[in-house]
Amino acid sequence: MSLWNSAYVDVSGLQLHYHRTGGTKPPLVLAHGITDNGLCWSRVARILAQSYDVVMYDARGHGLSAAPETGYNIVDHANDLVGLVAALELEQPRLLGHSMGAATVAMVAANHPYLAHSIVLEDPPLPQNDDLDQVIATHRMNMQERRHLAAQQQSYTREELMAIGRSESSLWAEEEFAIWAEAKHQVSLNIFNDTYLSRVPWQETFRKIECPILLITADIAAGAFVTSEQVAELHTIWQQGEVTHISGAGHNIRRDQFEQYIAAINTFWQAKTRYR
Repeated sequence: MSLWNSAYVDVSGLQLHYHRTGGTKPPLVLAHGITDNGLCWSRVARILAQSYDVVMYDARGHGLSAAPETGYNIVDHANDLVGLVAALELEQPRLLGHSMGAATVAMVAANHPYLAHSIVLEDPPLPQNDDLDQVIATHRMNMQERRHLAAQQQSYTREELMAIGRSESSLWAEEEFAIWAEAKHQVSLNIFNDTYLSRVPWQETFRKIECPILLITADIAAGAFVTSEQVAELHTIWQQGEVTHISGAGHNIRRDQFEQYIAAINTFWQAKTRYR
């Protein structure tokens, strides 16, 4: 990590912070989930940096990026990612996102069909209720619960947070906990002033995506989001999509089953080397 470049770029009038592994390899941008930061991808980045120029950015309100009082809906996050790619002059990067970051990546790919080479989505949120207004209202209430949890986490020391993480996430590698705890201390409570769920039905978003998609799913019983019914529906919608299910993992698939996760990504991208 000490060899990675740490810098800022002006995007949407805000300073976004990122780490970059560098080099002349194909670009890859990693978009983290809510309350994480770019460095939460460190373990993944070390592996993928062998083949890619990896950019791990801190979403607005996270890590070392600017934290405005408002502007945390999915459109804002998507515009930031588009702006980051433009500012860094990345040519058709691969995009990989987790949770909120996966929702961001999907929206970018849907609305900017020639921006990404291909995308990987780690357990994105796909609201099951057809009443989007109700979904958004419920998620806003959930965000207030998350605000309370985040404030509570920030009252703990890093060592206390790491101990909590170990007790709740026994499958994670030890190196994950310090970075995870640091991200919880860095996140701004402003991020809970809005919901990152899209006001556009996810079916409509996926129908518009033209580039290859890998969706990585896990066990609903362990806390994963995407259901088998949603996967079946996706197969009737998307143009170039495929699914890898990783058993023994919850919502944090890469942290729970790291080796299987990396293998799935490498298999997908090796097969898509010549796309576009």
